[in-house]
Amino acid sequence: MTDTPAATPGGTSFEELDALSTEELRERAFARARERRDVGFYWSVLRRLPNADEATVLDGAPNSIGPTIDEANALWRELTGHGYEESAPLLRAAFIDYLMKH
Repeated sequence: MTDTPAATPGGTSFEELDALSTEELRERAFARARERRDVGFYWSVLRRLPNADEATVLDGAPNSIGPTIDEANALWRELTGHGYEESAPLLRAAFIDYLMKH
């Protein structure tokens, strides 16, 4: 019997995820959150960005009227322009953690 590394519900191991670019991790995590309608994940990630002051006022509560997944995606594009800079390690950890758990 061989030991297999811990894998995500989708069958991907931590090592496989860690080998991906931050952008690929973001795409996978955002796609998974979109499938699950998990707007709270989007807001938790946005709050990790250094220039995300406007995101901190959003609570991402499932029954809140304002925030939607499309709004979260638009805000992500506006705040990052897909440049992660010093936030990359924290974002990578958040993306990998989400993919491992969901």
